[in-house]
Amino acid sequence: MLKPHYPYYLANRAIYANDDLIVTDKYTGEAATRVALADAGAIDQGIAAAEACQGALRDMAPYQRQDILNHCVKRFGERFDELAMALCIEAGKPIKDARGEVGRLIDTFRIAAEESVRLNGELMNLEISPRARGYSAMYKPVPIGPCSFISPFNFPLNLAAHKVAPALATGCPFVLKPASRTPIGALIIGEILAETDLPAGAFSILPCSRDGADLFTVDDRLKLLSFTGSPDVGWQLKAKAGKKPVILELGGNAACIVDEDTQDLADCVERIIFGAFYQSGQSCIGVQRVMVHSALYETFKAEFIDKVSALPMGDPKDEATFIGPMIAESEASRLKGWIDEAVNSGARLLTGGGQQGAFLEASVLENVPTGAAVNTEEAFGPVVVLSAFDNFDQALAEVNNSKFGLQAGIFTRDINKIQLAWDTLEVGGVVIGDVPSFRVDNMPYGGVKDSGIGREGIRFAMQDMTELRLLVIRNRAKQ
Repeated sequence: MLKPHYPYYLANRAIYANDDLIVTDKYTGEAATRVALADAGAIDQGIAAAEACQGALRDMAPYQRQDILNHCVKRFGERFDELAMALCIEAGKPIKDARGEVGRLIDTFRIAAEESVRLNGELMNLEISPRARGYSAMYKPVPIGPCSFISPFNFPLNLAAHKVAPALATGCPFVLKPASRTPIGALIIGEILAETDLPAGAFSILPCSRDGADLFTVDDRLKLLSFTGSPDVGWQLKAKAGKKPVILELGGNAACIVDEDTQDLADCVERIIFGAFYQSGQSCIGVQRVMVHSALYETFKAEFIDKVSALPMGDPKDEATFIGPMIAESEASRLKGWIDEAVNSGARLLTGGGQQGAFLEASVLENVPTGAAVNTEEAFGPVVVLSAFDNFDQALAEVNNSKFGLQAGIFTRDINKIQLAWDTLEVGGVVIGDVPSFRVDNMPYGGVKDSGIGREGIRFAMQDMTELRLLVIRNRAKQ
């Protein structure tokens, strides 16, 4: 269970400043714990401490940073059940999904530990013309400096880890704002980091109100902003961030194509159910649009509806639960409104559509009008839109008919279609034989269009958190 009170972390230290942030159990709606809420003064102190710390953290040997990351891996394993239950309570995440996220947290820090000793530069030949005779060069990556991180509610552990772990691996101090609805996972990470010998100021983890968070974006002492969350908020932050680089991991309405040569339809159905409805569909790469070849459509639909309608919904602490509550009743009501809007415009509701508080039944629609919100916007909940196609090129065009472009999934065995999809689809990643919801934590992950800019995945995030510094040497003896 959760502790009664949690501090925030300011310059590596636990600060029990107040009990102003109430974190609820998303299943019961009752208060589960209280958390110290940082004000603008504490945020300013955290940024100042990060700025003062950057030299000491930069000068740590790579093996020392690796030791810190390995300590985290060990401690996360020792506190595995506690971390999973915290996710289950604060996020309403079914316990099986919660355990999966803790496993990914451990993977992410383990990968960062491995990469922390691989920050290598390169020797360059400059003698490409007579004027450069006798010159040579080399370059190396150096930490960009203090970083600002803003993480979302849906993966409170692992999406915070995808910012924190590469920062530690590169030697960048940071301030982190976890989502106010789900701050506990990040604070447990802070508690474990506080056990290490990181220099004072290396990290601050500061839950705060959105109104008090401007310094995370606008302060010039911060040299990079990494935000994961909604597109509307992300692009607003980018406009306010000034000169600093900005990495945005935003939303999507991910599509999955089931082509006519798909042989194992049962596996396809199972994977799409997982991709659409795990953790109540609250994933930016959750399957939202499913396009099935007309030769398979009716068979697929019947099997899909049969299994979706049987998904267990209830207490996320129950091992059998597949559909838990959404993060808030307001979010369930929003998506319920989108479903009703589509039905009133001519769509057919094949299963689901019912709401009770923060719970929304797993829902499947067909014949959805092109402009309906449930088709064009990010649903971020347990709903899928089915449609049929006759031509593979037509299906690819429909995937691209979106303002988003995060990942896409394709079930096909045709290598030519695979290559065509990879060349054609306007997304950050194409997944073959599986759903777009598939992610391994070392792969380059991110989107295009309104889905964001930049890539996560430890090595790729580390590249964003470093700058190249060049050294040129003139050898007069060769001139």
